[in-house]
Amino acid sequence: MAEPLPPTRSRIPGSGLAKGLAVTLRTMTKKTVTAQYPDAQPELPPRTRGVIGLFEENCTVCMLCARECPDWCIYIDSHKETVPPAAPGGRERSRNVLDRFAIDFSLCMYCGICIEVCPFDALFWSPEFEYAETDIHELTHERDKLREWMWTVPAPPALDPAAEEPKEIAAARKTADKLAAEQAARAEAAEAEAAQAKAAETKAAGTKAAQTEAGAAQADPAQGDPAQADPAQGGQAAAPGEPTAPPGRPEPPAAPPSGPQEGQS
Repeated sequence: MAEPLPPTRSRIPGSGLAKGLAVTLRTMTKKTVTAQYPDAQPELPPRTRGVIGLFEENCTVCMLCARECPDWCIYIDSHKETVPPAAPGGRERSRNVLDRFAIDFSLCMYCGICIEVCPFDALFWSPEFEYAETDIHELTHERDKLREWMWTVPAPPALDPAAEEPKEIAAARKTADKLAAEQAARAEAAEAEAAQAKAAETKAAGTKAAQTEAGAAQADPAQGDPAQADPAQGGQAAAPGEPTAPPGRPEPPAAPPSGPQEGQS
């Protein structure tokens, strides 16, 4: 059995008209404030849809923004180029290179679909809206102009301190740490090579000095042959062609003369 409907309150005839007139009266009694634009710039919210900025470094020419645009006001041209292998013996790869990225703001309806579907964060909203032109053709902004709008994009809101770190930041930090470690390893290897080279130079210099001393000793036999020492230092110079006694042995005594001696008849 169906439950009975709750009783409806009886409305006073003309109550809706009275409420509308009350709103009108409250508005009429307020002071009118007119913003003196352009002398006084309006205070726009940070997420105002003014113009679209392009961060060209993040664009991979995936064409998602141009495909999803309901007005077909995004024009993209690109070409492919071959990238050499990162390691010896690797395979060459091909990548897309952006040639043209333009947005026709005379057709754009500012729906923001292109910004939402971009998987690499290459498009951003800028609150700037003062880009009116007298010629409709000037409303087609090429990538250089779109890059200039990037400088007017507000900073993103701060993350919650307890929130998880974004994957993009973690990947960027990991790559930066890896590059820093590689640079430190290269610096250490360079220092080790420099130290080895310095040690080799020192060793070569010592060897050269020893060879120089040996050559000088061979060139001056008086310094290396004790038998040809200076007589003033306790040695006797040997005559040319006369045999000399070996060092360390006393010379034999001289033989007595064979003639008559004193005291003999």
